[in-house]
Amino acid sequence: MSRYSFHRMPYLVAAFAALFVLGCSTSGKARVAQNVEYPQTRQDPQTSTIHGVEIADPYRWLEDDNSAETKDWVKAQNKVTFAYLESIPEREKIRTRLEKLWNFERFGTPTKRGNRYFFSKNDGFQPQSVMYVMDGLDGTPRVLLDPNTLSTDGTVSLSNFDIDYDGNKVVYGVSDGGSDWRTFYVRDVATGKDLPDKIQWAKFSNASWSRSGKGFFYSRYDEPKPGELLSGTNYYNKLFYHDLGKPQSEDTLIYERKDQKDWGFSAAVSDDGSYLIIHVSQGTDPKNRLFYKVLSGENPPVIELLNDFDAEYEYIDNHGPVLWVKTDFNAPKGRVIAIDLRNPARDNWREVISEQPDALQNITHVNSTFVASYLKDAHSSVKLFNYDGRMTKEIDLPGIGAAGGFGGRKTDNETFYSYASFNSPWTVYRYDFASGKSNVFRKPNVDFDPSDYETKQVFYSSKDGTQVPMFISHKKGLKLTGDNPTFLYGYGGFNIPLPPMFSVSNLVWMEMGGVYAQANLRGGGEYGREWHDAGRLMNKQNVFDDFISAGEWLIQNKYTSKRKLAVGGASNGGLLIGACMVQRPDLFGACLPSVGVLDMLRFHLFTIGHAWTSDYGKIEDEKMFKYLLAYSPYHNVKAGTCYPPTMVTTGDHDDRVVPAHSFKFAAALQEAQSCKNPILIRIETRAGHGAGKPTKIQIEEAADKWAFVLNAIGE
Repeated sequence: MSRYSFHRMPYLVAAFAALFVLGCSTSGKARVAQNVEYPQTRQDPQTSTIHGVEIADPYRWLEDDNSAETKDWVKAQNKVTFAYLESIPEREKIRTRLEKLWNFERFGTPTKRGNRYFFSKNDGFQPQSVMYVMDGLDGTPRVLLDPNTLSTDGTVSLSNFDIDYDGNKVVYGVSDGGSDWRTFYVRDVATGKDLPDKIQWAKFSNASWSRSGKGFFYSRYDEPKPGELLSGTNYYNKLFYHDLGKPQSEDTLIYERKDQKDWGFSAAVSDDGSYLIIHVSQGTDPKNRLFYKVLSGENPPVIELLNDFDAEYEYIDNHGPVLWVKTDFNAPKGRVIAIDLRNPARDNWREVISEQPDALQNITHVNSTFVASYLKDAHSSVKLFNYDGRMTKEIDLPGIGAAGGFGGRKTDNETFYSYASFNSPWTVYRYDFASGKSNVFRKPNVDFDPSDYETKQVFYSSKDGTQVPMFISHKKGLKLTGDNPTFLYGYGGFNIPLPPMFSVSNLVWMEMGGVYAQANLRGGGEYGREWHDAGRLMNKQNVFDDFISAGEWLIQNKYTSKRKLAVGGASNGGLLIGACMVQRPDLFGACLPSVGVLDMLRFHLFTIGHAWTSDYGKIEDEKMFKYLLAYSPYHNVKAGTCYPPTMVTTGDHDDRVVPAHSFKFAAALQEAQSCKNPILIRIETRAGHGAGKPTKIQIEEAADKWAFVLNAIGE
């Protein structure tokens, strides 16, 4: 996945609907509704002219997150929203049940270095998961790093955790308040104490250790200008090497491109320590460049191995000068090739694993075996291949779900992976290559019976006849009355798939009698490059059509009705919900656009937004501009329209999709609304795009969302 991809957010019963009378005002006066008085939202006569088209932008002032007026607006909106939510009788019951179910141990997939095993664990209510280490597989785990000690409110989180070759030191990244900015520190594993090293202004960066463990490679940006910490654009990424014990100011610049401001770099040292493999990304496009540097001799140059930007190239491992690379070059669903650095011309590439019927998602090299993870109709399938490209075994998974992990080295005799489904929480397994069997390594104990629920996969026709898969999960014995509360979730972008995964929030929804549906829209990565291409750029409307068709299918097949159909999505999925609700406001009973990209004419002007043009396009192109304008949620809100009950959600520290998107969209909806349905915005403070969000905040958000939905679609 591209290094600038959106984070996969956590997937997001009877109450009585309250009565609301919403008025409209263009004069800036407070708007009044029964039980709700909306804050004033000033309108400016701000316009832009793009390709001869005048674009009104009356709420642009909300883009200034540092202004006192914006901060006052946030406080006023939250006051209204939380007063509304607190009045819903079922809210406290939902929160209590979420707390009870959320209180279970959660384990991360272990990583082995030397004789040490590193893994994360959350006891249940800890704000952040704790990193543990144990000596040997049967050793006693000890705390290596507890991020909960780094803040009083649990909003400082670990963003990455990179272990050196022998397992003696780790680089860990710290994120404050959910920001994508991270600060790197180094910890000695034996003593549990930090070294004096401190690295600042990294973002979207891993840390890759030299084989000697004397330093590591990382990428960073220049320090942001005053006032632009959470909103300034991020250009001119640079790759550095840090020598332990030296100040950051003395780090060695390995590579930069002053002529390519939107290139990004991430580095990986080969296991044999011979090469630095440099992944060069350009925005969120799956296509990339692949460079390398020999790590011996007198400062050898960076070699631009694959520089055509014509396909995805992902380094797997190497055997001497031969690199194994996962690519979709001449293989839309992915394959594995071998490139000999002594003779790297394309005519000399050797195919190791051919393209399969299913989309290749990830591949590792463990126990002299290629472990390949595929998506078969959006759920996981894992196969083992030898060096000749022959499949030797398929790992048996517990059911239709998602599996991830499978890390390790060529000499390891084991690998670990996690598995989950809609009714099965993440369980960690150890796979033994000698026996070919998987055994449970860590299993959570959640207070529910998985056998009470069932999941099916259906295929429905989108507007243009394309068959789109959708998972439907609910309690067993559901009767198709056409009136079941249903929550439909989608994403549809950036080559990111949505396999079946476990969510306490969704479990509570199903426990209350709700149906959970998840549509695998075009634009995602469920079926490889062609599926992605069919939902981006000038094909983006296909994604919205797919989602709208999913809602119509659920209604036509008696799962639910328009009044009982709630929809949600986050990040690019927030765009999905925003676009669909302005195109089909009649179809939905409630809408939850979360941390969404909602202004499609200005997304590129903030933080890393420029990187998304690979999926969304550039407004400099007149045809693309007109296409973006046609579906941009903020620009297609129409006065006098009855929009569904809507709660927009965002975080004030979101420096991935800046909260101005949500601010402006909510203000426009409140102004345009012509009926009794409420339009609210819930703004979480000390929270970002989603990663690193403390457990307590996750529970409160889930309780508020379900309470809002039930209040909107109840009897």
